[in-house]
Amino acid sequence: MPHVVGFDPQAVDDLDGIRAYERRAILDTVNRILTTTPTRLGKSRIKRLRGTDSPEYRLRVGEFRVFYDVHEDEVYILRVLSKAATERYLKEFRDDAEDD
Repeated sequence: MPHVVGFDPQAVDDLDGIRAYERRAILDTVNRILTTTPTRLGKSRIKRLRGTDSPEYRLRVGEFRVFYDVHEDEVYILRVLSKAATERYLKEFRDDAEDD
């Protein structure tokens, strides 16, 4: 059963700021992998994140990382960030979890 992919407005803004050929590669990978096997873990492509409830997963596409959650048959993409911006993004969630 194929998964439906939805985008957070922030993820759409992220994609708008990425060059067209890189954006196309990201969207092609999202359509190819996340619509069929969004939770199949791989050594480098898909990773389940620890220490945070959301985002649950990270998909690597070249120098970009796609952060998303999976709920039944829906994949919800939260952010699309460069590798360099990834650590800062994840640190926000870890800091929030420690404050609770």
